[in-house]
Amino acid sequence: MIQKLARTLNKVGINGFLLGLFAAIFLAWLFPFAGSNQSPVPWKPIINVGIGLVFFFYGVKLDPVQLATGLKNWKLHVLIQLTTFVIFPLLVLALLPFMSWIDKDFQLGITYLSVLPSTVSASVVMVSISHGNIPGAIFNASISSLLGVVISPAWMGILADSSDIEMDFLPTLGELSVKVLLPVIVGVFAHRWLFPKIEKHLSALKYVDQSVIMIIVFTSFAQSFSQDVFSPYKSSVLLEVGATMLGLFFLVWVVIEVLTRMLGFSWEDRVTALFCGSKKSLVQGVVIGKVIFPDPATLGLVLLPLMLYHIQQLIAGSIIASRFSRKDTTY
Repeated sequence: MIQKLARTLNKVGINGFLLGLFAAIFLAWLFPFAGSNQSPVPWKPIINVGIGLVFFFYGVKLDPVQLATGLKNWKLHVLIQLTTFVIFPLLVLALLPFMSWIDKDFQLGITYLSVLPSTVSASVVMVSISHGNIPGAIFNASISSLLGVVISPAWMGILADSSDIEMDFLPTLGELSVKVLLPVIVGVFAHRWLFPKIEKHLSALKYVDQSVIMIIVFTSFAQSFSQDVFSPYKSSVLLEVGATMLGLFFLVWVVIEVLTRMLGFSWEDRVTALFCGSKKSLVQGVVIGKVIFPDPATLGLVLLPLMLYHIQQLIAGSIIASRFSRKDTTY
């Protein structure tokens, strides 16, 4: 049981990458100047090039034919996208006024978390382990990532009036289009001839994604530490935010479970909706956040709830996926 759970955790991301994120934060705490705006290292162009590569290869891995085939199961797709971009944010907006124990700075991060797209690899792996609708998971995770480039900043633009952030939607969308959408579109067009050449090296390409994310996390937290952004907060605050993120995960899970039962979904589609609809993408969150929150110190605060949610969604999701893998799929 323990070995199987360990293998499952490794598949969905509880591995060296997660340890790398903790190491990046630790190094940012030890050497804040090295990752700050005053550092002689040209972090900004490095990060911009890295983001372009991440989403170019993401586009290369997308199969247009497979995406077109996935359009058929429209009820599943509508429910997952509504959960991701409408139900999840509305739940958070309704609950935040009652979360008096959460500092306002972290409430902004929780709001940002709620409007983000779903994960790709983790959702697909968990759906596969649970005997769910794998093509449906691939389709929705991919579409969610593309929709998030527009919907996530649009949500934050709407919510900017009630937050301490200033954001112009059109310039933000334009910057994200150049940094994210354009590389994805170029990658999709290159899929036919480039994918067969890199297919054997897909496992190695993940290190590009992970390196870029760790650099962004390092520089964001380094700037935060250099400005003593976290000094006013007690360690208990971290536990409070973490517990709140775990509760939010299970609340969304219950809502999706109720909706899928009401709609009479099959086991395969229920599993797919549960995993895809409850997940939030750390990769997209870091990249989009880099544009919406240009101040690295602010970004460090905003990313903290997302990182805690990311860790817990992987652990909780892996345990649930292991349980589902032993169930009768007619359940």
